[in-house]
Amino acid sequence: MQEPHNPQTSQPELAAITNEANVSEASENKTVEPMVEIMPSLEQLLKKAELDAAEHHDAWLRAKADVENVRKRAQADIASAHKYSIENFSTELLAVMDSLDAALTVENATVENFKNGMELTLKQLTAVFNKFNIKVIEPIGEKFDPHQHQAICMIDSDLAPNTVAQVMQKGYMLNDRVIRPALVAVSKAQET
Repeated sequence: MQEPHNPQTSQPELAAITNEANVSEASENKTVEPMVEIMPSLEQLLKKAELDAAEHHDAWLRAKADVENVRKRAQADIASAHKYSIENFSTELLAVMDSLDAALTVENATVENFKNGMELTLKQLTAVFNKFNIKVIEPIGEKFDPHQHQAICMIDSDLAPNTVAQVMQKGYMLNDRVIRPALVAVSKAQET
């Protein structure tokens, strides 16, 4: 952008005007110059993608192997738990077995001694049952419950109809599950 030449303009003024014009053109050229980013080549991008894919595949294979190992370990633990689930119960019963064996080895025992020994052995067995939450079902006088009782017969009784009048064999529950129902006689309705 040069100013029109004025014949009266002195030589030094003319040089200053020309310098200004050159400086403004140079500054305009600097702002117009585009910035160039250096982009990686397609080959470099492909190599990086292949390395990332290999790394992810390796991580996936390791994770898959870990899951498989956990599954196998869990199966082995379950098999072991099934196989040895009654180990504690069995260990507690050994004391009862020892008492019975000791009673049979006595040569000159009286009936009273056998009875006392049997009572002590029964106490040991009852303690084991209590420890492992095995409860006796004693339903005399209760309403008949087919989930806990097995009726053998019906008998005449002063009790209300469908009430357990007699127990032939005790039943047992493990926690809240019946492992053997009580064998019972149930009262029948009075005939009029």
